[in-house]
Amino acid sequence: MSTAPASAAQPSLARTLRLPSLVLFGLAYMTPLIVLGIFGVVAETTGGASASAYLVALVAMLFTASSYGRMAAAYPVAGSAYTYVRRTIDPRVGFLVGWAVLLDYLFLPMVIWLIGAAYLEARFPAVPGWMWILGFIIVTTLLNILGIKVADRANYILMAFQVLVIVVFVGLSIGSVVAHQGAGGLISAGPFLNPTATFQGVTAGAAIAAYSFLGFDAVTTFTEETIEPRKTVPRAILLIALIGGVIFILVSYTTQLVHPGGQFHDASSAAFDIAITIGGNVFGSIFIAGLVVAQFASGLAAQASAARLMFAMGRDGALPRTVFGEISRRFRSPVVNLVIIGVVGLVAMFLDVATSTSFINFGAFVAFTMVNVSVIVYYFRQRKEGVRHNAVLYVVLPAVGAIVTGYLLTRLDINAIVLGLSWLVLGIIVLAIVTKGFRQLPPEIAYDEADAETTEAPAAAAPVAAPAPEAAPAPARE
Repeated sequence: MSTAPASAAQPSLARTLRLPSLVLFGLAYMTPLIVLGIFGVVAETTGGASASAYLVALVAMLFTASSYGRMAAAYPVAGSAYTYVRRTIDPRVGFLVGWAVLLDYLFLPMVIWLIGAAYLEARFPAVPGWMWILGFIIVTTLLNILGIKVADRANYILMAFQVLVIVVFVGLSIGSVVAHQGAGGLISAGPFLNPTATFQGVTAGAAIAAYSFLGFDAVTTFTEETIEPRKTVPRAILLIALIGGVIFILVSYTTQLVHPGGQFHDASSAAFDIAITIGGNVFGSIFIAGLVVAQFASGLAAQASAARLMFAMGRDGALPRTVFGEISRRFRSPVVNLVIIGVVGLVAMFLDVATSTSFINFGAFVAFTMVNVSVIVYYFRQRKEGVRHNAVLYVVLPAVGAIVTGYLLTRLDINAIVLGLSWLVLGIIVLAIVTKGFRQLPPEIAYDEADAETTEAPAAAAPVAAPAPEAAPAPARE
């Protein structure tokens, strides 16, 4: 996505971010605690081999992270999959990739609210889940309309709390296993491979587990504020995916040791029951508090970012300007877009976590696959211009990444695939309209930092929304 040139009225961003800051931001953006939020769903899908699902997902993400790094080095500007595909392959294809990711943006807040509601319903069974969902939607929508900003430090406090809950959860899990099985019980192949696990189940579980990784590439949106971005950003992307993957595998492994197999009373809130088993009611309450707070903050940022993307597309003519490209004079926020996302969130009342998560991953896998392909196209274009790159890094690894993410795309819930393909068809129709029958290039979605002064919503860039530096970089998923 283009970034307008700096001028006196539109100052450029200062390059102050180094590798540790980028890695911390990326990990916070991923919300590590989400591994426990969807643990039951992944374990149920894999037949108790959740650690294998996260291992497969990690491999896929590392290949894709490498490709994001190559593109971030080639195009060190604010942007992500939309920009990379647009500049290397074709603006029309780039538009469709951005359109596919827009599906993520619409459904992402819904999934976050649904997961939070599932755990609150497990803790307070007398309150129906739809009431929690409605409460999340009303509160977050009102806060975003008012333009509430959370201080930057709050993100680090939230991250520290998440890490603390994860460490205690893993520690209690290990203690529970040792108490019942001895130290030898900590070594088991069960979380990776067991009689009830199948290849199809593990890959389907990996397609769901990939949800935990969404946002690893969010740091690409901070390229223009990073010192030596051509080196720092690629390293940060790989480190974020690797560190996040190790956390997810470790947590799913120890949790699976406590509860072998994939049978649960309620897979959507399985980790809550396990938390009570290993730590009693007190820790169960702490766990719920940590998860819900993280989900609330994540949902707040996700809704604001989605509304910001829709506003940018409306402002630039990719969506109807009179509907999506308007800012409320009173609240200085994209009120209509926020309400639309809230209405879409009501669909959560009729879905389960597994299906809704697959909706999110459809757009993500489309973006991941196309970024891998864009690296290959970039390699051959550069070769024609006499610039040679390492064929392993620019062809072999991206090809493997494209194959793996493309395959995981086919392993998503069938409803998600049907919805995703229908959404792409609608995108083609929109593209035909805005390009006057494909005779013109589609409008480019421009994210300039001056926009941060026109709306209180996070001035995110690209298909993976990241809040602007002055806004709250609270956890959210792509």
